[in-house]
Amino acid sequence: MTASELRQRFLDFFKEKGHAIIPSASLIPENDPSVLFTTAGMQPLVPYLQGQPHPMGKRIANVQKCLRTDDIDEVGDNRHLTFFEMLGNWSLGDYFKQEAIGWSFEFLTDTKWCGIDPLMLYVTVFEGDKDAPRDDDSIGIWQALFEVNGIAAEVGVAGKDEPAKGTHGPRVYPYPKAKNWWPGATAKGLCGPDTEMFYDTGRKHDPTFGKVCHPNCDCGRFVEIWNDVFMQFKRETDGGPLTSLPIKNVDTGMGLERMAAMLQGVETVFDTETFQVMFNALEELSGKKYASRGAERSFRIIADHLRAATFAIGDGAVPSNVQQGYVVRRLIRRAIREGRKIGIKGPFASRVASVVIGEFGSFYSELESKRAQIVSEMDKEEAKFEETLEKGLKELERMLKEGDVTGEKAFVLYSTYGFPLELTEELVRERGQSVNRSRFQAEFMKHQELSRTSAAGMFKGGLQDTSDECTRLHTATHLLHRALKNVLGEHVEQKGSNITRERLRFDFTHSAKVTKEQLKEVEDIVNDAIRRDLPVTYKIMDMDEAKKAGAIGLFEDRYAQVGGKINVYVVGDDKTDYFSKEICGGPHVGKTGELGSFKIQKEEACSAGIRRIKATVTGNLEQGTGNGS
Repeated sequence: MTASELRQRFLDFFKEKGHAIIPSASLIPENDPSVLFTTAGMQPLVPYLQGQPHPMGKRIANVQKCLRTDDIDEVGDNRHLTFFEMLGNWSLGDYFKQEAIGWSFEFLTDTKWCGIDPLMLYVTVFEGDKDAPRDDDSIGIWQALFEVNGIAAEVGVAGKDEPAKGTHGPRVYPYPKAKNWWPGATAKGLCGPDTEMFYDTGRKHDPTFGKVCHPNCDCGRFVEIWNDVFMQFKRETDGGPLTSLPIKNVDTGMGLERMAAMLQGVETVFDTETFQVMFNALEELSGKKYASRGAERSFRIIADHLRAATFAIGDGAVPSNVQQGYVVRRLIRRAIREGRKIGIKGPFASRVASVVIGEFGSFYSELESKRAQIVSEMDKEEAKFEETLEKGLKELERMLKEGDVTGEKAFVLYSTYGFPLELTEELVRERGQSVNRSRFQAEFMKHQELSRTSAAGMFKGGLQDTSDECTRLHTATHLLHRALKNVLGEHVEQKGSNITRERLRFDFTHSAKVTKEQLKEVEDIVNDAIRRDLPVTYKIMDMDEAKKAGAIGLFEDRYAQVGGKINVYVVGDDKTDYFSKEICGGPHVGKTGELGSFKIQKEEACSAGIRRIKATVTGNLEQGTGNGS
């Protein structure tokens, strides 16, 4: 089963179970300053998991694009990726454990879908503690499913430190919160136990990972393939007591690449057809084989990084020195360095990007529509990096003239100029010197620790930032969008936004610099809407209905592709005279007066034909915020 076939079977299965199939959200979160990229399937759905009605109903499923860079330096081993696809299905206050677990088992084992032998499956559950009881409901459901499938003798619950015995012995393994609780043992917000499904590869246990082999053993025998999270509790404060939720949700996730590798019986995700297509192109470019000595890791890094960069650019993250753009730049440049290692001469990033578009464009149509921009950005970044390498060579020459190239200096070349350590060592060796690798590694680890700390701060527990500040600023983008159209013309379209707790950033189409007089007029229009304290409400509509009603929106095409229903937020009285009407997922204030006042801080060029505005609101904290309902 190819990855494409698996992706489609998953969606077909849950469509049969009454789920609405929704499109993947952008890799760039629309209204979430807590993280640079969409890192999990549930992340774009947080408002709906918190109670906001989803326009497509209570049962939904999709394939979500995800990008994580916390393990970027491990990419190249047999399992780490930066970009990946997450298959997920959700119940928003509808079905719960019985259906979720039953459907997971059915999709995995039924020959119509994945056809996995139930004997090869093991599951884990929450073992219970003083904070929350053992998940006996999930245990009972799993035991019944295994019994029905002829595994009656092995459905007991494993005891502490009991090994997995292949075709004999327990199938259900309890673990503490560290393994079977989401999002964290004491994190505030929605939470609950989860149950995870593991596939037994049959590999021999490696005793270096412990005497006993069990589903969570790291020896490689067991592969986690699915996770069902049951959001049935809430914590009001970090470490506070749990309260049971009256409306419970289900959030599941299955990594497409890992599952495809397991179904294909290959050793790693890099052995699936998705990566082999990219490796074929790299073999042509380098003259080396993927399996040749010393080349395997470089091939993997190049394919992973350029695939991730292709998707990120397709969603609007162009290479730069800040935020998402910095990550994209790092991905491309690291790939180029690895390309030089395996003998690729001349530009090649856009060639690999074209292969990625060819492989994924039929499902992710935004790649095809943005093909020209993606190729152009890859070419420009590769040219810039070549210039940077030249500067690095000059800096290295200066260092050599001054004396030894220490490990610290070698790291400066690496971090500032993107100069590979191996290249520095080679050039230094020609002068009869050497680089202290341990000092370089010490500096590298210090830098990596800072990066990891920063990344952890950007995304706490996977929950979207729905603070009052962000909610007000999000509503302000709607007012700004309408005001820009009023002043500059209806050609103005939103091309992206980013919101932190301090300011909003709004990108829009316009070919000329916005004058001071025009900016003042825009500001006045927004502040007048705030002064009038207009109501903010939403309606659930289908796409045609929304268009006829005059709604505008950044994600119009994405929703139109699936013919889905959407939320349309209206500022003002929709029956008489509204200020703006826009497709959006929320959240928003209840009335515009809650914004306080609006101030444009800066207007500048973003890219060809795209301008950018940064602005703030004072906020009226005494009034609080609503949710537009």
